[in-house]
Amino acid sequence: MREVEQQLHRDLPETTVWGYEGQYPGPTIEAKRGEDVYVTWKNKLPTEHLLPVDTTIHGAEPDTPEVRTTTHLHGANVEPESDGHPEAWFTRDFEERGPFFEKKTYWYANEQPATALWYHDHALGITRLNVYAGLAGFYFLRGKHERKFDLPKDDYEIPLLFQDRTFNEDGSLFYPEGPDGAANDLPSPSIVPEFFGDTSVVNGKAWPRLTVEPRKYRFRMLNGANSRFYNIELFQYDEETDEITGDGPPIIQIGSDGGFLEQPVTIEDRLLLGPAMRADTIVDFSDYEGQTLLVHNNAPTPFTGAFDTEDAQPLPEVMLIEVTEQKKDDHDRHQIPTELKQVPDLEQCKINQERDLTLAEGQDEFGRLKLLLGTQESPNGLDWDAPITENPTVGDTEIWNLVNLTVDTHPIHLHLVQFQVLGRRPFDVDAYLQDATADGNEVQAIENYYTGESQPPEENEEGWKDTVSANPGEVTRVIAHFGEFDGLFKDFTGEYPWHCHILEHEDHEMMRPYEVLPRDGNDEKKHEDEHHTTKKNDTGGKDED
Repeated sequence: MREVEQQLHRDLPETTVWGYEGQYPGPTIEAKRGEDVYVTWKNKLPTEHLLPVDTTIHGAEPDTPEVRTTTHLHGANVEPESDGHPEAWFTRDFEERGPFFEKKTYWYANEQPATALWYHDHALGITRLNVYAGLAGFYFLRGKHERKFDLPKDDYEIPLLFQDRTFNEDGSLFYPEGPDGAANDLPSPSIVPEFFGDTSVVNGKAWPRLTVEPRKYRFRMLNGANSRFYNIELFQYDEETDEITGDGPPIIQIGSDGGFLEQPVTIEDRLLLGPAMRADTIVDFSDYEGQTLLVHNNAPTPFTGAFDTEDAQPLPEVMLIEVTEQKKDDHDRHQIPTELKQVPDLEQCKINQERDLTLAEGQDEFGRLKLLLGTQESPNGLDWDAPITENPTVGDTEIWNLVNLTVDTHPIHLHLVQFQVLGRRPFDVDAYLQDATADGNEVQAIENYYTGESQPPEENEEGWKDTVSANPGEVTRVIAHFGEFDGLFKDFTGEYPWHCHILEHEDHEMMRPYEVLPRDGNDEKKHEDEHHTTKKNDTGGKDED
């Protein structure tokens, strides 16, 4: 991790950024399923931060080094010592280390389906600043199953990291010193509730153009923004008039956060990506020779799950795609498979625990909005350093009901596991909040507050996920297995975070630790019997990636 000067737009002076291997975004790491990878993450950054550090929030106190880093491989099934725990930070040349620091070299087992993971900084209290400075990159996990498909590859497989930034006139990164119109008695600098930049940046380039041939491409999309949601559609575009002139090619999604879907999904309207979410997609430009296309976003800010918010401003123009008149060759015979990958059905497992977990709003000692995660017993939320309340045993299968009491959609991420989305169900927020604030009493089980039927997940949410959109006024239900499952993943025990992936929320208490406990010898056989399951359309074998 180094500080470098990088030109992000031809009309901007060079911008000081932080990059892995001295580049922003960091280099794409290619790994093979089942083969160990070891990475030594080295901090070579200066001691003073590029951006304003609020020393009043957890982990960033005045006696803590201003610049510290820890790298998290997002979506990885990984031992806790190599997870990039928020308090496993270290300073330049490992001179100072956080209380959870265990090792310099991380081990990635890669015992999970082929997919696009990504790595980014996760230091407690300054994650939003370190990622905004540039500390993020792709990690592609490849497998034999993927190679069976005739998918676009090499120059025709392109990672797309969507982010937003704001620049000062001298080209430097702008990040606010505090909330707009903030009272004078707030700390300076002061954390902001969310950050939304005014400039689209893709793969480290502001307002970029991509030239493609009239053929199929595989786009590995990632929302790496601090707070912004992207709701993506392609349109034909006239640069001279700055007008949309027609529909562009459809987006066909073949994979999600954790690997292939069972079948390709043609996105009929738009592709929604919350912060940290990925989409493995195919776009066919064959019918658009010589045309310019606009990658368009209509997700408002802040995002509430709705698209009719009048006072919220989206960042509509993400990037331009220019389609050439001809192909370089005639070898574009790629066929999109009709069947991709059988996804084991976690619902067939015995459920060991079902938890009601709240997404709540509070205030800190300065009267600032503070987002929190809570439980049925503590529905108004708990701070990061409160005792652990979620402690599944390795081999357990659990359902987590994410009860959103706030007005925003939160992208909720669980470290260690890939989970499955069961659905979303409306509930009576007012009644729940009334009970939650009544003398601090715990609320009833969430089933007593439902106001409608459960809605199934979207088609492109039906595979493995590690981040899910939890909308206001809904209970988002996910199911996770903590350990090896049907030939996938490994048994790991220890402490991991779960949190909102709006980085400003994560840095200001919307993050909690959970612990996977080892099972004792008496329980081992019981867990083995409980958690054998059958795949949909079972072929009788284990995962062949």
